[in-house]
Amino acid sequence: MFAKLKPILQKLKNPHIVNLIGNAVMSVLNTLQVAVLLNYLPMDKMGIWFFFQATIGLIDTFRAGLITTAFITSYAGTTKERAAEVAGSAWFLSTLITLVFVLVNVVYLVIPYHVPDMGTDLFIRWFGLVFIITLPSFIASCVAQAEARFDRLLYIRSVSTGLSIAIVLTLILTNNISLMTVVYGGFVAGGATSLMTILLGWSRIDTFFKKSIPTVNALFNFGKYSVGTALGSSMFRNSDTYIIKYMLGDAAVAVYNLGLRLMELVEIPLRSFAATIMPPLSAAHNQNNKYHVIYLLKKYSGLLTFLLLPVVVGSLCFAEIAIWIVDKKYLSTEAANVLRVFMTFALLYPVERFMALALDATNQPQVNAVKLIFMLAANVIGDFLGVWIFGNVYGVAFATILPVLTGMVISYNWLQRYEKFTLRDVYKIGWLETTWLLKDTWAMIRKKKQKVA
Repeated sequence: MFAKLKPILQKLKNPHIVNLIGNAVMSVLNTLQVAVLLNYLPMDKMGIWFFFQATIGLIDTFRAGLITTAFITSYAGTTKERAAEVAGSAWFLSTLITLVFVLVNVVYLVIPYHVPDMGTDLFIRWFGLVFIITLPSFIASCVAQAEARFDRLLYIRSVSTGLSIAIVLTLILTNNISLMTVVYGGFVAGGATSLMTILLGWSRIDTFFKKSIPTVNALFNFGKYSVGTALGSSMFRNSDTYIIKYMLGDAAVAVYNLGLRLMELVEIPLRSFAATIMPPLSAAHNQNNKYHVIYLLKKYSGLLTFLLLPVVVGSLCFAEIAIWIVDKKYLSTEAANVLRVFMTFALLYPVERFMALALDATNQPQVNAVKLIFMLAANVIGDFLGVWIFGNVYGVAFATILPVLTGMVISYNWLQRYEKFTLRDVYKIGWLETTWLLKDTWAMIRKKKQKVA
């Protein structure tokens, strides 16, 4: 029995497999946490929580964008002495960034004027503390990625989210659930996770005094080029939340984000396929095999589009059931139809996402950076027009097609300069790959049944 399981266990030790499993696990845990909160927080308070989380994530993107990639490229594969110097320098630079945020936080707390909007006030009051308590776990995550310890990275993320869920459930059982107790619970979970990384030595806090000013400068100079793209990407993801909050209110944010969260059904396979396609894409480009680069693009994007089709059809038919499972009070809102709109447009996501990956693999990341600016502009303009025309979250949902189409047009035109292809070929090859996959799967099932018989 063990001999049969051994090959499977060996494959599960592969860092890429662990990373894929980690993405799926974290998506499930995050969705579970949101589902629980949707049932126990009022709609407007849930909208404020979504806004708080989105804005914390946006500001954290500055720290992550400045440090993460620079850290990994400087740390991975170096000597122990150099690795300690890089880790200490990252600690020093991250601490400086955190202190700047804390200073802004303190100034706001001591001045007599406070923002009247509850969500904005909540964020400005507490974001400094969030950055302090999450600093060790942030550095530990950077170290885990640089050392390809995706199992450790999964553990850090799972402990943080798992503790948050446990605290929320405790608040529910003790009848102490409220927006502020949930926020405080998040602080406790984040602090406990950071303390764990310090005690286990994963954060490498012991290297703090091994920093060097040249390495600090090198990390900063490298990171300043990637932080803009990271912030733009985060703004693109969160711009809908901000526009809805300030134009339609906190309750509308909750309705919109409920439909958005259920899009994880699409995001999980997209992220998984994206992680597996980059190495062969890059290898084909490095071998100057342009035809194979485009073939892989057509194959995977087309295949995933057809594989998503049953999920999209199911969502269109059973959107109300999905909303009811999460929280039936949202059945009287636009949440179900918002989900339908998202899932319909989701059929365009694989082509847009994999064309972006092809641009990165063919050493054209600057195109993706510029493209992101146009996509963000299209999204913001579309959101404002949508709210003005429809007067509700439907306008923002329908507007999501504009940035997707913008990204597709820009990527497609630039890739034509690399190697000619048509979108018709994408779906043609995707259909062939899908039928072959289904035939092979069916043949394998029949073969196993015959062996059992």
